Amino acid sequence: MDFLNILFPISGVKTNIILPPLVAMFISFFTSMGGISGAFLLLPYQMSVLNYTAPSVSGTNHVFNVVAIPSGVYRYIKEGRMAWPLTWVVVAGTLPGVFLGYYVRVFYLPDPKAFKFFVGCVLFYIGIRLLKEIIVKSKKSSAAKTLEEKFKARIDEAKRLQSAKIASGLPKDAVVKTVSVSLREVEYEFWGERFSFNTIGMFMLALVVGVIGGAYGIGGGSIIAPFCVAVFHLPVYTIAGALFFSIIPAVNGVSAMPDWSLGILFGIGGFVGMYLGARFQKFVPQRFIKLMLGIVIVFLAIRYIVQYF
Repeated sequence: MDFLNILFPISGVKTNIILPPLVAMFISFFTSMGGISGAFLLLPYQMSVLNYTAPSVSGTNHVFNVVAIPSGVYRYIKEGRMAWPLTWVVVAGTLPGVFLGYYVRVFYLPDPKAFKFFVGCVLFYIGIRLLKEIIVKSKKSSAAKTLEEKFKARIDEAKRLQSAKIASGLPKDAVVKTVSVSLREVEYEFWGERFSFNTIGMFMLALVVGVIGGAYGIGGGSIIAPFCVAVFHLPVYTIAGALFFSIIPAVNGVSAMPDWSLGILFGIGGFVGMYLGARFQKFVPQRFIKLMLGIVIVFLAIRYIVQYF
């Protein structure tokens, strides 16, 4: 199998040509269900396993995002689970934030360690909050809780009819329907339940995340996703597509030339993984997706905090 081992001249990486797309597909399949591309998990893989430690590794991750994300976006749009008001609010905040963040990084904050430590602490709090909501059952009724109960009832009905492959998961009519949009609040309906968020609050969150992403190259989805679920109490079935869509226009230039061949290989795997993740997300209980998202966020937070020391 030596003929499958190739050298990527820009990064200096020598690996089996099948590994990059396989690893990216596996990571993206799971992370895409929670609205995260998985690029932040590819970074330690490239640095620790492939020994790709040059500054251009960040640019290679950007190539992965650009190639991989459209498939997930397409799937969410096709299934009617794209919350367009949320999408445009996040894009409106993220775009100017990215350019502002790049300017701040170049002129005022050349060392990212301290700010990454702060981001790590915030993510750690949000991740623990997500996990706590899953472990400690809340007595407070909410639209999100009702949605989980509906999903469970549908699975139980599927088992009773012994046709789980057909009847389980979200029904075809579980699509996002915009109810109202204003500068104060956005409200939409999903599977008979109504969800809302403060427009200014979401915009400011996206703006701050854009600044962080522009300054330090931290993935926006990994920050916004847990906030949408844990703070704004939006269902994960409706936020993933919106967050993927917002990442595409927010990708900014990098100081070092990426390894295009390696990035595209990762992207091909991610393209398949994100499509499948978006396709099968509706068959996965929201509780499990929250658990997975919480674990991923805590892992990412610890990684940022450890980098400080």
